[in-house]
Amino acid sequence: MNIILFGPPGAGKGTQAKYLEKKLNNFQLSTGDMLRDEIKKDTEIGKKIISYMNEGKFVDDDIVNSLMKKVIFDSNKKGKLIFDGYPRTLEQAKNLNLWINDSNQKIDFIFFLNVSKEIIIQRIEKRKIIEKRSDDDLDTILRRYDTYIETTKPVLDYYSGQTNFKEIDGGLKINEITAKINEILNV
Repeated sequence: MNIILFGPPGAGKGTQAKYLEKKLNNFQLSTGDMLRDEIKKDTEIGKKIISYMNEGKFVDDDIVNSLMKKVIFDSNKKGKLIFDGYPRTLEQAKNLNLWINDSNQKIDFIFFLNVSKEIIIQRIEKRKIIEKRSDDDLDTILRRYDTYIETTKPVLDYYSGQTNFKEIDGGLKINEITAKINEILNV
């Protein structure tokens, strides 16, 4: 089963993806984790990623798409992907659709975790203390949130009319969101 978890930074995509990864024996594809890994390895791509993140911008589609495409065509992961934070732009959504079709797969569910800016700020402040993530500076998060709203509206429009699109109140408690996802997945 291939699943997309869609929502603003701090919506809880990663938490739900980790849960689903274990529950379904799938593979979590966290764009953020993949990008942070490049930074940690101090690659040229990692250096470019840092400059995007520091400016509160999304990382260039070419960089993100190249990282994702490799995994989508990995035969060991076919039909077992959980997309966490991807796609974020309309171009990424169209590329994902193309690659999924070309690899004889489908997206079974698209979960949109809809969360207000106020709740995002509360969560990020808490996460900053617990996880000590360098990209959790409040000003950066606010820029990322505004960028998210601006650039992902077309992606939301692209997916929202599909029968596999499910909107969930991302302001709920973690276990309540998990219960709603489980109910939809019938697991």
